[in-house]
Amino acid sequence: MGSEPTVTIVPDPDALADAAARLTVDVAAHAIAARGRFMWALAGGETPRTTYERLALPPFRERVDWRHTWVFFGDERAVPPDDAGSNYRMAHEALLSRVPIPAAQVLRIRGEAEDLEVAAADYARALGEAFGTRRGALPRFDLVLLGLGVDGHTASLFPDSPVVREVFRAVAAVHVAAASIPQRLTLTLPVFNAAARVVFLVTGAEKAKVVKAVLGERATLPAAMVRPADGELVWLLDRAAAAQLSAGARG
Repeated sequence: MGSEPTVTIVPDPDALADAAARLTVDVAAHAIAARGRFMWALAGGETPRTTYERLALPPFRERVDWRHTWVFFGDERAVPPDDAGSNYRMAHEALLSRVPIPAAQVLRIRGEAEDLEVAAADYARALGEAFGTRRGALPRFDLVLLGLGVDGHTASLFPDSPVVREVFRAVAAVHVAAASIPQRLTLTLPVFNAAARVVFLVTGAEKAKVVKAVLGERATLPAAMVRPADGELVWLLDRAAAAQLSAGARG
């Protein structure tokens, strides 16, 4: 079944960005002290953007050892890295271009590739090389940040997508007919569930209904299937996103 979630509720999106930045700083420090590097998977979307912008500014910027930080991506749209829809572009503008992280330690997904299946296999290989995992073994991220869609999707794992049932591949190409950019690449549930810590960042009243569903009655939604087997699961919500949770679900 995996980890039961810890639910943390803060007043507003600004407080959430602050809490997420503080959590990231703490996880990075512990990972670098323990293993010499911080392995971090980023989420796309507006809520994570605010967290990245916070991390790029004092006092957080100075509290992360960027030389020993490795950045990866939970998913990517099939667009070039300079496209407005690129998760890499957003993270680069908000954070990566503003901190002294070595370029070789930012591993983006090649959304511009002609063959997305090849790009998925390439990224899985890059993960294995960066983590030093044996063939078939899963990388263990120190921290994975995830967002939540109103339909219960996370990363590019959407309801009714066959990729949600993936058990072998670490990275998969997906087609999401209803999305504005339907062709995507995503890390899979086995990777998220092998992580040491997964943190969902969710803000806004429009997410309240799906937050209630994921944390309560709808265990089949993709976001509800993220349950690290040997790690910590945190839901960081602002008050509006948590509005429909019962007292028991609030942790």
